[in-house]
Amino acid sequence: MPSTLLELMRLGGPIMWVILGASIVAVAVFAERILEYRRMGVPLDPFLDGIASLVKEKRFQEALERCDEAHGPAIRVIQAGLLKRDMPLGDLRESLQEVAQLQVPRLEKNLPILATVGYVAPLLGLLGTVTGMIHVFQTVSGARGTVPVGELAGGIWEALLTTAAGLVVAIPAYVAYNYLASRMGSEVNDMERAGIEMIQILKEGGRSRPATKVSTPVTTELRSEKPKP
Repeated sequence: MPSTLLELMRLGGPIMWVILGASIVAVAVFAERILEYRRMGVPLDPFLDGIASLVKEKRFQEALERCDEAHGPAIRVIQAGLLKRDMPLGDLRESLQEVAQLQVPRLEKNLPILATVGYVAPLLGLLGTVTGMIHVFQTVSGARGTVPVGELAGGIWEALLTTAAGLVVAIPAYVAYNYLASRMGSEVNDMERAGIEMIQILKEGGRSRPATKVSTPVTTELRSEKPKP
């Protein structure tokens, strides 16, 4: 029975190293995305309340400076609204929608890589199973008479270990992808809400934000931009 990772890798054959590399890539992508989404985690309601107060007092430069200090795609939509506040309402809505759409690639960066790992890792495990069984049959066909079990063990180990390794990598990768996709959806919702409420704030001269959402979405099409595995 193998007792170390290196021994498992040796018994599993070359495909085990490919699966290990895929797992390292998946961990790196997940860590990078988590850190990025945490940087974007500015509480939207308090931020919009502060911007509304500044707009009401016509302190637009201070509102822009507050946007410069914050981080996240929803903040960029708010900042764009402040910069283009003199536009007609229809043009402003289209402009904010364009800004929001430009933020989507930043949100979904590297997510297709994670989805690919989750999809390909089981296939790599299956490939290892096939190559392991090929080794078993090569041993059987090349033997004269009875084949000792020990001579078959190498191919069997390869078949079993690669299958298990592929699943061990694929399952967390797929779960991580879906979690990050949900975080991305949350950021898209924040962008949509920021655009809607920013238009309302500018339209009403910085009066208190309405308790209910405006029914005219700024980034309606963004929901279809969510990456798929």
